[in-house]
Amino acid sequence: MRGPRDVPARVPPQHTEGKGSQMRRIALPSGESVPVLGQGTWGWGEDPGRRGDEVAALRTGLDLGMTLVDTAEMYAGGGAEEVLGEALAGRRDSAFVVSKVLPSHASRSGTISACERSLERLRTDRIDLYLLHWQGGHPLEDTLAAFQQLVDVGKIRYWGVSNFDYLALTDLLDLPGSGGLATDQVLYNLSRRGPEYDLLPWCADHELPVMAYSPIEQGRILGDATLGDVAARHGISPAAAALAWVLRRDSLCTIPKASNPEHVRDNATALDAELTREDLDALDRAFPPPNGPRPLEIL
Repeated sequence: MRGPRDVPARVPPQHTEGKGSQMRRIALPSGESVPVLGQGTWGWGEDPGRRGDEVAALRTGLDLGMTLVDTAEMYAGGGAEEVLGEALAGRRDSAFVVSKVLPSHASRSGTISACERSLERLRTDRIDLYLLHWQGGHPLEDTLAAFQQLVDVGKIRYWGVSNFDYLALTDLLDLPGSGGLATDQVLYNLSRRGPEYDLLPWCADHELPVMAYSPIEQGRILGDATLGDVAARHGISPAAAALAWVLRRDSLCTIPKASNPEHVRDNATALDAELTREDLDALDRAFPPPNGPRPLEIL
């Protein structure tokens, strides 16, 4: 069992098409890059009264260069995909869209049917990155075969997985057709640091980028006094400080959800925050890193 590894050095910021922000990007195995800060849609589509704010939030993020957008067929029973489809009307080419198939649908034929339903809700002809949401009962070989079939016909461009620990990734790479694996999307934030012990080093060794979901723990960590002190030193919100902490790592991107344009703009301030060694040491005391392996946590 490997031990924890030092935080990799960050690459210099790169400009994107976004307005007013410097956005780093990370490369997928294909060589195509995505912004390190994207947008999530978990919880979207559940309340029709919030739909206008959700659409406006997504469009604001696109304007700021946060063009990586994550959704799933599970979210609001496809409602989040429908909101995203509305938000992308007239500007689909400006977004890198990620969606997910439920494990219960992830047979060979079921994966293809689920993808086609997602495409209809998203009002698009392709999904940029299609993930298996978590491991289920269908053989992975069948899911991978379906992913390859969807790539071959142009309905998805890349595929990946979500909520896989490093042992599951190791097993996956032994399967035929696993060479196209593009990412692992996992729960990672200040209060969920288990991936630092084994998963993140494994992914670094295999040049597999990681996508972190729930980077502010659905708001539950925002009242922490140490995080508040770090935020105050940088003149940003605790949420932005928590995002800056996640973004300190190379080869990792994150997809916070924002409920309105103001929240999106606040998230974007994390891009300019350079946490100091003092900041990181203080956060390590408040949120200790793992000193041994931990089961991969899932929300």
